[in-house]
Amino acid sequence: MHTSVHTSFCTLGLSEPLLRDLTAAGLLVPTPIQAQAIPPALEGRDVIGCAQTGTGKTAAFVVPMIERLALLPKGQPQALILAPTRELALQIFTSIEKLGRSHHISATVIVGGSDMQAQIRGLRQRPDILVATPGRLLDHMWNGTINLAPIKILVLDEADRMLDMGFAPQINQILDALPVERQTLLFSATIQTDVTRLVQASLNGAVRVMVTPASTTADGVTQALHHTTSQEKTKLLVSLLAAERGTVLVFARTKSRVDRLGQTLEQAGHRVAVIHGDRSLPQRLRALDGFKRGQVRILVATDIAARGIDVANIGHVVNYDLPNCPEDYIHRIGRTARMKMTGRATSFVTFEEHDQLSAIETLLGHSVPLAEGSPRPNDRPHLRGGAERSRGDRQRWGRPGEDRSQHQPSPPPYQRGARLHRTESNG
Repeated sequence: MHTSVHTSFCTLGLSEPLLRDLTAAGLLVPTPIQAQAIPPALEGRDVIGCAQTGTGKTAAFVVPMIERLALLPKGQPQALILAPTRELALQIFTSIEKLGRSHHISATVIVGGSDMQAQIRGLRQRPDILVATPGRLLDHMWNGTINLAPIKILVLDEADRMLDMGFAPQINQILDALPVERQTLLFSATIQTDVTRLVQASLNGAVRVMVTPASTTADGVTQALHHTTSQEKTKLLVSLLAAERGTVLVFARTKSRVDRLGQTLEQAGHRVAVIHGDRSLPQRLRALDGFKRGQVRILVATDIAARGIDVANIGHVVNYDLPNCPEDYIHRIGRTARMKMTGRATSFVTFEEHDQLSAIETLLGHSVPLAEGSPRPNDRPHLRGGAERSRGDRQRWGRPGEDRSQHQPSPPPYQRGARLHRTESNG
């Protein structure tokens, strides 16, 4: 029977040097998103790709980008990758370093929170690819240190997350500065209407690659729910962590709560690191590195970490607080069970969080199973969709996608000569 699924990178029409680098990186069989997105991207077509986190989206755009850039004259950046967080930008950079080695394709990272002069020195090396967060890229554009006129390939990675973080005005300014004639690749775990609207004008007959439904969780994740109270959450977390030995990623809503939980768990004898928007870039990288190497067993984070952590063996994700945006639930629990592994996701729910739970279960299309021994409270309100929230609910909890602990309101349009009004300390 004829099948369009590629079982080897060799059948995708890639060059020998890149196949060598893929093998050296341990990438032998393309994932579904890679098998379907790489061929049209190699042809120079626009692509909108939707797949769960942990399915190999980064290589799905890095591989065709390297092949196309290898055929172009060198000497100036001709590809731009926009990412919502520094961690994700650095993760993409590492992938380019590995896969671009034989073709001598280089990249430089342009992110907030690190030395502007060092970035200017990186730009003087004339890299082929810029990997950037929107805010810092605009700083360089206004300073005259980056010119986007030569860019031939644009990638928007985790585009929905960038919109959630209030980056729409900056992205629009960046799109305005790019040549009309270019290739655009948009990748995300969820594709929402406002995401496609953002780039609609610049997409020409884009190939849509939908590997999974837009809001589905990874197959290997076992989900469980504990009904509790705000006062009991920490005690419940400590008892859960005492009963297991594997790596655990804990998500909390606010930066101060992340810090407080980190201290509490440390006092309970656990090896812990914390990561949120107020931590400096070196602190965040140190925390991630310790977690990856197993020096730290528990990482406590705000949603800033939901899409920037690429750690292969996270055994358990705990939602200490439920996210305000139901899509973020998908991204959080997608940190475990990556690349066909299995993992667990446990969520704590208080009476005050029933609206968030309702929105999450509406998005999933099913209830999150109760954890063993957790009673279903009699006073649980009838499940209803997020769209039916009352105005009072929205005022109390914010709009879907809005995390008041980390993000200020969307910035005003960029004014020439004005400093960027940053939406998040991460840009």
